[in-house]
Amino acid sequence: MATTVFKKAGETVFRRHDDPGAGCVLETLMNRDPWRSELPWPEGFEGGIAHRLDVWTSGAIWVADDPAELLAMREAFRGGLLEKRYLFVAARDVPWNHNEVRRSVAHDKRRKKRMVVQRSENTPHRGKWYPAHTRFQRVEDRLWRAVITTGVMHQIRVHAAFVGIPLLGDALYGGGPSDAGFRLHHVGLRHTRTSEVTDAVALPAWARAYTGAQ
Repeated sequence: MATTVFKKAGETVFRRHDDPGAGCVLETLMNRDPWRSELPWPEGFEGGIAHRLDVWTSGAIWVADDPAELLAMREAFRGGLLEKRYLFVAARDVPWNHNEVRRSVAHDKRRKKRMVVQRSENTPHRGKWYPAHTRFQRVEDRLWRAVITTGVMHQIRVHAAFVGIPLLGDALYGGGPSDAGFRLHHVGLRHTRTSEVTDAVALPAWARAYTGAQ
């Protein structure tokens, strides 16, 4: 696949509007590969960055090396051909080890930054419903794996809360407050047709503590 870069928890992918001087993944990428500034990237995909992660989500970012490659990557995203794998720590325990959620997600009608799961036809929401599918598998204790092929805003966070395992530190969805944000790590992508995968990136300390990885 294309280039893989690492995003730290607390770092933004693109420059912040309220703090344009703060570091971000794009700045690091452009400093490393200055030739990227000469290519005609579409707006919102500067540097060839093909997708985003929440500020507090760490892990792998997939980056195209030219506009044609970016177009193919975006078509794979839209076609649901990319399996995105995550690790997270749950704030609470449950008696089961795996679950699957196929419920659409939309913007909360009252809270601008929050999403809601469609519980019924009358669930209050704002805008359209977006199809969303998440598979959950316990790794060890409260460490969970989440796999998605859709990519709706806050999908894992809101689906996890829906089934009773909100992310630790995710105050927006019932996981309790935390100065360090919530515990969510993007392990990487796998193309379901070609079986190509993104390069491995370092696990955060909280994941290593559960898995015993060095």
